[in-house]
Amino acid sequence: MFSPKDIEQMAALEIDPRQVEEQLRFFESGFSFLNVLAPAVVGRGVHLLDDQEQEELLMRYEGWGGSRTKFVPASGAATRMFKELYQALSLLEQNPQAPLSGDAAQFFDSLRDFAFYPLLASDPHCTLSDRKSILQTLLLDQGLCYGSLPKGLLAFHRYDSVVRTAFEEHLVEAALYAKDGRGVAKIHFTVSPEHRPRFEELTAQSLRSYEKRFGVKYKITFSEQKPYTDTIAADLQNRAFRQKDGTLLFRPGGHGALLENLNELHDDVVFIKNIDNVVREEQLADTIRWKKILCGKLLQLRAYILNMLNQLEQNDSPIKVKEAALFLEKYFSVTLPQTKEEEYAATIRTLLDRPLRVCGVVKNSGEPGGGPFIVRDANGMTSLQILETAQLPPADATALLAASTHFNPVDIVCSYKDYKGSAYPLRLHSDPATGFISQKSKDGDAIKVLELPGLWNGAMSRWNTHFIEVPAHTFNPVKTATDLLRPAHLKKF
Repeated sequence: MFSPKDIEQMAALEIDPRQVEEQLRFFESGFSFLNVLAPAVVGRGVHLLDDQEQEELLMRYEGWGGSRTKFVPASGAATRMFKELYQALSLLEQNPQAPLSGDAAQFFDSLRDFAFYPLLASDPHCTLSDRKSILQTLLLDQGLCYGSLPKGLLAFHRYDSVVRTAFEEHLVEAALYAKDGRGVAKIHFTVSPEHRPRFEELTAQSLRSYEKRFGVKYKITFSEQKPYTDTIAADLQNRAFRQKDGTLLFRPGGHGALLENLNELHDDVVFIKNIDNVVREEQLADTIRWKKILCGKLLQLRAYILNMLNQLEQNDSPIKVKEAALFLEKYFSVTLPQTKEEEYAATIRTLLDRPLRVCGVVKNSGEPGGGPFIVRDANGMTSLQILETAQLPPADATALLAASTHFNPVDIVCSYKDYKGSAYPLRLHSDPATGFISQKSKDGDAIKVLELPGLWNGAMSRWNTHFIEVPAHTFNPVKTATDLLRPAHLKKF
């Protein structure tokens, strides 16, 4: 199937040819829809915490001395955030007097409210009386270049004369909930190679002022997607796509590829949060409180699991095994099919001995994205999963979505050290059969592309998962430019 040159190309990327062959088989077969039993709802998969529980978990976290870090995927470009503005620019290039509507009209009506307005106003390329000039300066390379920069580098919030990027708001958050007992706050950002110098420059410019302000010492690290996580592109006949020079086309495998980057962090606890889900500093109190509560719950569950695994290693009595099975069902909705008696204890130990995540979920308000569901696998075992709409069986999707009550805001706290202190190899706890296939173009040719299982979807499919309802106002993503006009992001000037 592959020539010596193909093998040489794969070797340079550290890609195993067997991995490529498997991906081409997925293009042929597609990915099966999951056996989704029901949405996770309060009382069945989603847990509510009363005031006393919240306080106890908060105190547990505050009194904990282990190592922690914050993991922020920050490599994606902000192009989709400005989709409506690109369309408006195209329209204005044809007719400078064209009327605008929707988000584009709101953008111009509220232009002075955006944190990046001072940058626009001071840019020599920008004529503030000309709508086309404003959009060209904002989006294109001769100006601010916001259309191709990652969200982390964009000005999100303004504090009088000070402008903060999304990257800097994550520094503020980390100082307030991810600082360890030595006063060190660790944050790891995944970035694209072309933008890494800009992130490093911003770090050098801003770190000292935030350390002084919050009395913290930061440890900021960066990584990029591993070349060996790239996936092969296929033509419409499901054959490996070849470029004009005859070489194979490999493309980034989506954010599921970041599982490898996550696995390189060796702290006891890792907080995961999207780059665009930040708020102004004066509105952070509830976000900080609930991050600590989620981690307190993780520590509580983890302590029970580590203790139970140690006990079962010494004596897997039927009583202890039954206790562990009930724990798995109560907190993770894990139930087993009929299992041979001689295999039952070993199976329960294996299910306890897995990576652990506690996920905040918010009541569904129509935001695009995944949600919490109860799924049954091919072996008959049930578990909690975060699924995207595309993973739902088409025949059942409408009913499942109608019954769904909660949304996944990527508010995750996780631990992936086993009870002996070693890190789990996370790739072994993902489900490779839960990727995504879409159609794109390359130099005018239609191609199929494959994304690896999403980081908090199939990539964490074989983790123990616990869902907790958190307040909706702790979730404030910026998916479009005009989202920056929402109260969580805006201070009127």
